[in-house]
Amino acid sequence: MAYADQQQMSTSKLVSIILVVIIHALFGYALVTGLAYSAVKKVASELDMIDIQEEEPPEEIEEPPPPPPDQPIEPPPVVTPPPIVAPPAAPRPVISQQPIAPPVIRPPVVAPPPPPPPPPAPQRANPEPRGNPGNWANANDYPSRALREEREGTTSFRVTVGTDGRVSSCQITGSSGHADLDEATCKNIQRRARFRPALDSNGEPMVATWSSRVRWQIPD
Repeated sequence: MAYADQQQMSTSKLVSIILVVIIHALFGYALVTGLAYSAVKKVASELDMIDIQEEEPPEEIEEPPPPPPDQPIEPPPVVTPPPIVAPPAAPRPVISQQPIAPPVIRPPVVAPPPPPPPPPAPQRANPEPRGNPGNWANANDYPSRALREEREGTTSFRVTVGTDGRVSSCQITGSSGHADLDEATCKNIQRRARFRPALDSNGEPMVATWSSRVRWQIPD
């Protein structure tokens, strides 16, 4: 507080000194410029009216006392709620009932269809030629003597075919009128002819005969 008062008093003195310097400057200026004495007197009177008042020091504010230390707050006692007892469940009525079995529906017994009859055994009453029979005797087989004599004719024959499809025998059933032409017919047929043998009722190969004819004609 003493420092604050001292500072305020120094400020007031400084202001007074400044005012005095200003007044002396004005007074000197008035003297220099030849102002009237009245002006000097008026300034002096105004200088006498300045009242320098010292400010009162501020009152000291007492600090409030510190609050009392916090008192520990005791927690409330723990109260255990009473257990919730559920009401006893009402017993469910027991209904005794025998299950009713559904009627058993049995599908009708259908007899399986009879198996199809076995296919009939292949049958072949007569042997079947393999290839073209026209190639069995051709113009190249023409007997040379009959060719020179320009003899022609048709020879009918019948062959016996074994189970292996080969010709086992040949018989002339219709002569051409020339022995050499008939002989050439059976010779070439026995050498070249091949057959599928005939089959019996059980599908087994069997011996059978086959008939045909050869026309001998001199080529042009």
